[in-house]
Amino acid sequence: MSQTFLTSIKSIPFDENYHPSDNTRLTTNFANLARGDNRQENLRNTLQMINNRFNSLATWDNPKGDRYSIEISIISVDLDVEGNGKSFPTIEVLQTTIIDHKTGERIAGMPGHSFSSYVRDYDFSVLLLDHNKGQESFSVPENFGNLHGKLFKSFINSDDYKTRFNKAPAICLSVATTRTYHRTANKHPILGFEYQQNDYSLTDEYFKKMGLKVRYFMPENSTAPLAFYFSGDLLSDYTDLELISLISTMETFQKIYRPEIYNTNSVAGQCYQPSLNYQDYSLTQIIYDRDERNQLAVKQGKFTEEHFIKPYKNILEQWAASYAL
Repeated sequence: MSQTFLTSIKSIPFDENYHPSDNTRLTTNFANLARGDNRQENLRNTLQMINNRFNSLATWDNPKGDRYSIEISIISVDLDVEGNGKSFPTIEVLQTTIIDHKTGERIAGMPGHSFSSYVRDYDFSVLLLDHNKGQESFSVPENFGNLHGKLFKSFINSDDYKTRFNKAPAICLSVATTRTYHRTANKHPILGFEYQQNDYSLTDEYFKKMGLKVRYFMPENSTAPLAFYFSGDLLSDYTDLELISLISTMETFQKIYRPEIYNTNSVAGQCYQPSLNYQDYSLTQIIYDRDERNQLAVKQGKFTEEHFIKPYKNILEQWAASYAL
């Protein structure tokens, strides 16, 4: 990231034999699925859901719906602030590889998809909560998300990133339950109908500080729009197969994690507000511990405060002040 901060990038496969590393945030979708007695069945079923969804969108020259499958790697980025070999996990994303079983070709997908960050846990589950304790109305701390945004941008602009990846990351998340989305007439052949809203969510603003814009699309046979975060041009920077890999991977995780939005028995209409209180939805056969996820977010935020924010406070503040957002 700079002469002060050294980075190391690690990659492990996300498959039915996946075990979360010690540094992986356990609230991350893929880590949550890989725990407990049903971990291998969870992982196998999740990967099959991803492949099925991919083939349902890549229909050309694919009459049996089995031409493609996806391989997924988990990319972890550790940061060594003082250059002494003591690193802290900062960013975790996914990288897909598309397997064309007709041609035998292996096609690289874009990096991104999911986005995991301990510093984000600290910002939302410690800093933001502490700032609003005892307050009559909700507010956001000054410079909220600035450090996180600069850490992310410095990595994306680094030689380490550019050597390993040939495209900017694209990230796909759930839409916000606090916002209302309106369907437009704009329809993309892969991404589907575009939705818009008049007021960006806190997550949208947070990702903006990472240099990422957002657009909302509902792909064919989806039940709700997804939020796509990107830095360039979402519609022209990525191939159809890359976009399909992004949709199939992240929509699958959302169906498991948020079935009230993404596995409902009815489809989002012209005007749509997501809700986790919606009852007309179907559960997948994949076990996901949402209660534990919510509890761990605070624990991970406090872990970050103790092992990253406080020990390196002066260094991080000086670096952030000198790094143009």
